[in-house]
Amino acid sequence: GSYPEDWRAVHPSDRDMWARGDASTLRMVPWAEEPTAQIIHDCFHADGSAVEATPRQVLRRVLAAYEQRGWTPVVAPELEFFLVKPNLDPDTRLEPPIGRSGRAEVGRQAYGIDALNEFDPIIEDIYDYCQAQQIELDAVIHESGAAQLEFNLEHGDALELADQAFLIKRTVREAAMRRDMYA
Repeated sequence: GSYPEDWRAVHPSDRDMWARGDASTLRMVPWAEEPTAQIIHDCFHADGSAVEATPRQVLRRVLAAYEQRGWTPVVAPELEFFLVKPNLDPDTRLEPPIGRSGRAEVGRQAYGIDALNEFDPIIEDIYDYCQAQQIELDAVIHESGAAQLEFNLEHGDALELADQAFLIKRTVREAAMRRDMYA
């Protein structure tokens, strides 16, 4: 909230930036109790030039390099995560949460439908939240680790899907907390 005594010691890259919302990323937050929206911002210097080190700007440079060659990348992100019991102690080992059966997973059940069904309530929440945010999920699978899930997105534009992946991470964490889990 304040400036250092020797303000000249502030590195130019640490100066204030302007954040400008990208209207194409505006989404309602479906889990919020009060009407709430979220929007992804791009960062600019005071002179209006883009802050080159931001993730969206880096991706834009990569996409421009593809475009110079006449290429258009089409991507389909796969987002993997683990569900775990709530744990506030960083020195305590993480454990899988209790599933619908009342038991925690202990073995590897890669691609198992029954293993996936253990987490149907949170999976349904995630699908509902994503649908409300116009995020197209293609599939969900159970990976090899205990309570390890993967969501696949539909194929499409790289920048748009990078934004959706960012939103999904937030969505999955929120859905997990609502079900007394961490993701």
